[in-house]
Amino acid sequence: MLVLGLNTAFSTMEAALVQDGEILADRREAMPRGQERRLPGLVAELCAETGVTLGELTRIGVVAGPGSFTGLRIGVAYARGLALVTGAKAIGVTSLEAAIPAGLQGPALGCLAAQRRPPEQTWWVQGISDGQGIADVLEVPLTELLPMLTGFHAPVFMDGSEALGDLAAKLDLRPMQPSAITAALKASLFDPAKHPPAPVYARAPDAALPGAKG
Repeated sequence: MLVLGLNTAFSTMEAALVQDGEILADRREAMPRGQERRLPGLVAELCAETGVTLGELTRIGVVAGPGSFTGLRIGVAYARGLALVTGAKAIGVTSLEAAIPAGLQGPALGCLAAQRRPPEQTWWVQGISDGQGIADVLEVPLTELLPMLTGFHAPVFMDGSEALGDLAAKLDLRPMQPSAITAALKASLFDPAKHPPAPVYARAPDAALPGAKG
């Protein structure tokens, strides 16, 4: 199975090619803007490097969010379009699923910093079992996150853990880093019917449509 992994959910754009669980190549570029113009070229360079064609793709795994509102739309739209052209299955992988290593057995919790400025800090949170989400992604403030983590014995993949204070020393904390490689590895395992390529926002976008009421 040949899988293309895409991650445009954050300021660094990533693409990776994985075949039967083996990483063929990956590329990343820091690009907070202009990803929609650069992404097709980045994927073409990846294919040229590995000697494969887009027509050989079996699946496309795209990090579907939460993350940058615009970035998510770019990645998901590209994955959907490429799936239509190539016949490959497009698979949506949440940012939390894409940050937890493929092959991890048992339960875990993913906590990705959403708003970073105290006291308005919030985290996107998702329960994970055997590598995939078992519930929808939620956005919670520190006052709700602390009770969630108290007494939690499974691994916690988290960034911004310094906000936990003394509780951090009592947890099995591990680094949180969504990646296109993990998205590709997960996409080869996920059921396409349960992981559609659709943006996961976890909260309403900051921008409002003209005339929309709050």
